[in-house]
Parts: sequence; C-alpha cells; structure tokens
Amino acid sequence: MGEKIAAGGFDLSDRQRYRRKLQECLTGLERLLADKRFDRPRNLVGLEIELNLAGADGMPRMMNAEVLERIASRDFQTELGMFNLEVNIAPHRLGGRVFDQLAEELRTGLAYAHRKAQEVDAGIVMIGILPTLSQEDLVSTNLSDVDRYRLLNDEIVAARGEDFTLDIEGVERLSCTASSIVPEAACTSVQLHLQVTPERFADVWNAAQAVAAVQIAVGANAPFLFGRELWRESRPPLFTQATDTRPPELQAQGVRPRTWFGERWVSSAYELFEENVRYFPALLPICDDEEPLRVLDEGGIPSLGELALHNGTVYRWNRPVYGVVDGVPHLRVENRVLPAGPTVDDVLANAAFYYGLVRALAEETRPVWRRLSFEDAAANFDAACRHGIDAELRWPRPGRGGGVTTVPAVKLVRDELLPLAAAGLDAWGVERTDRKRYLGIIEERCKRRVNGASWQVDTFHRALEAGLGREAALAATTRQYCRLMRQGNPVHTWPVGFPGRPEAQLEA
Repeated sequence: MGEKIAAGGFDLSDRQRYRRKLQECLTGLERLLADKRFDRPRNLVGLEIELNLAGADGMPRMMNAEVLERIASRDFQTELGMFNLEVNIAPHRLGGRVFDQLAEELRTGLAYAHRKAQEVDAGIVMIGILPTLSQEDLVSTNLSDVDRYRLLNDEIVAARGEDFTLDIEGVERLSCTASSIVPEAACTSVQLHLQVTPERFADVWNAAQAVAAVQIAVGANAPFLFGRELWRESRPPLFTQATDTRPPELQAQGVRPRTWFGERWVSSAYELFEENVRYFPALLPICDDEEPLRVLDEGGIPSLGELALHNGTVYRWNRPVYGVVDGVPHLRVENRVLPAGPTVDDVLANAAFYYGLVRALAEETRPVWRRLSFEDAAANFDAACRHGIDAELRWPRPGRGGGVTTVPAVKLVRDELLPLAAAGLDAWGVERTDRKRYLGIIEERCKRRVNGASWQVDTFHRALEAGLGREAALAATTRQYCRLMRQGNPVHTWPVGFPGRPEAQLEA
C-alpha cells in the first residue's frame, strides 16, 4: 500500500492493456512454478504493524507527515489515514530466540517513534480500532497525502458509484454512510509473513485459513467504532464495507467483495492469483514496461508488477504474495487477520501461536482442511469476530472417530491447539524459553478469558458506572489503555477499570 504511484485517470485502453498484462503475468507465474525457479526454504518471517496517532487526551491526531519527518526512518511509513503509521520489521529466520529478538527491536523502534511523536503532542498507539475515532475524523480530507491512496480512493468510489454503507449490528448497532474509503483507515492490523516453497504453499495457506478464527478469538482488540460497542473484532465487517465496490444490486447477485475470506480450500498458490484476476476488476490499471514472458524466454526473472499491484487491491485475510529478492523469486503467505496491540508481548505471543500452529497443522497426516468444511471455517471466522474470547467454534473431533463438534474457543486452544503450536515451534527450532514465554501468554488469556477487546469493554463500562458520559468514558478507556500499553505487561495482567485514584485517571 505504501508504493509511490503517480497517475491520472484511466481510459479504456489502459484497462485493456492491463488485463492483457495480467494474463501474461499469470502465464509467467505458471511457467516459474512449472520450472521450479523459486527460492529454496529459508524459514523467513516478516512483521508489519499498523499504528494510530493519539494525543495525551486519547483523541486522534491527524499528523502522520509531521511525525514521520521527525522519525526519519525507513522502518516507518505512512498509511491510509493521517492518524496512521506503519512499522516494518526486517525479515528474520524463524528459530532460536527469534521472538525475543523481534520484541527487542519493536520496543526500541516504537519507543523512539513515540518520543518523536510527543514532540508534536501525539503518541503511538497499538490497537485494532482507536475507540475515540469519530465519523467526522474519517473523511476524505484526512486521507494521507500520497498519490496511491488518493487514486485508490477515487477508483473504488467510482466503481461503487454511490456512498458506502456502514451497517454493523453487534452489542449496539452502527448505521451510517461514508463518501470515501477513509473509514478503512480505522482498521489497524498486524501482518505476519511466512516465506514458503510452492510445494508447501497450499498446505500453509489452508492451515492459516483454518485457524484465522482462533487467532481472532484469542487476539480480538477492536470492540468500538464511532462510539458504538459492536463486535469484539469490528475490523473485518468495517473493512469489508468500507472497501466494497459493489452497489446493492451486485451484492444481491452474489458478486464477491474485495475484502474476502475466500470460498474453498486450495491446492496451489496459482489458484489464488488466478482467482484474483478472474473475479476482480482492476482498480489501478497501471502498467510497467516489463514484458514478463520475454524476460522468462531470455532466462530472467520477471517482477510480475501488474499481478503484484492487482493482488494488493484484493484484501484476503490470508493473502498470497509473489516477490523477487536478489533476482530469485519467492512466495509468501501474508496473514492479515490480527489487530494491532495491545502490547509488544501480546503481538509476539499472537505471532508465536500462529507460526507454531500453521507449521504443525500443515504437516499433519490428516490435515484439518480435509476434516472441516470451508463453510465451517468461514462461519468460525464470523463467530470469532462477533464474540472474541467467548466464541464457540466448529472443529473436527480429536481421534479417528471423525465428525465435527462445537467447542468453546478457549477450550479448543488450551486442550488441542497450544500443544500443536508448541510442537510447531519446536519443529522450527525456536528455543524452549521463547516458546514457553509467548505461548504462555496465550494460555493465560484463555484461562482468564481476557484479551484486548474484553479489557476495553469492561473498562469502558466501569467508566460509565463512575458517571462519565459515553464519549468521556471512551476517552478515559483509551488513556488508560495507552498507560498500560506503555508499561508493557501483557493484557491478561491489566487491571480492569481505574484502580488507585480513579477520579484522577478519569480526567483528561
């Protein structure tokens, strides 16, 4: 999303040429796969975290350009909204004390960024949706001043042809409209990358899809939007609706949304790229000069730029990624399920759980996607987003008996999935100390039935009980969240409400 793109409007010839280039890219990818040109296994992982900017009062600050100028690091980049940043951590080899190494890098980088943000009365906040965002904050004037974002906004708005409808019914109901895609910027997430070989790609992607609901159940951290208490993880319905190019008539016809869980298990990475081209019209039909098939004929490796660009405008929760490093192509699974935060330890616990679990599930002799329908996996994702740590999920019964049962997410994680994740991390060569520390955080969340979303909701209601109005209670909850986030202890240890001197902590 951060690529610099400068272009005006598009005409019919642009779209025709782009469609032709996409087909050439698909043919090129197919040849690369057939010729086994891809990088050998490197067990490389990558991490990106989208961040919010908020002041000491808990309110959003629309000043990412000023903050980025002060940070002056290529690790930090702009994001869609002027209150957003993104931090990118360089790839690491998955093994040893990798999670402690990542935690140290993140703490150092985020602390530095926070100090720089404070120079302009802002601060860094890791949270799925900033509770104090209002509908007035998420308007086109607060879109980051980047050509790609403005062009993407213009194309999605033109494709839809009318205002976007945001209608989410959870604990409360939110119903409003938006004239731009900026409400998408409210959704700040963690993206976990895993480089895989073509032979392993489908197994890893299927495993990631199967556990997406579990990731949300234990990691939910976005219960509020525009002052309403909605789903425990409100990002997925918001992202779906805020990027929906389909007017109601196309929705009624069953046209697929661009934010998409998918509809089937797959047997190759190629299927996902091909689906993206077959089902979704181009939003940014920008062509480069590369002729991918000629590059292949001459023994080179094409960048497949048009395919990569198009792929970036289809928002799968587990996205296939093609890349080229040092002249060698590779494939990655980009897991986009998790919200940001609450703390660095929580982020790394979520990462350890994911990487361990997909390794173990991808190597099972009776893989879960042969025993669980894709429809159940998609329904699980919806249930986890709605109910978070209290979700109940459909899952194959253990043992050889077969069948599927409904089980509380916390029981499924503690009894079956945490041991699998531990075995997966052992298979990656992660040291026992790291494994125990970070999976232990997931276990404690399940024991206490606490995650970021449950803490936010419980603390918000304590503020209401103390006599604050709704907006003041959300601001007080956000300020307390920021205090505890900066202290760094994982969220399951956070005291609910405002202990000590609540009247002082409730003040702005």
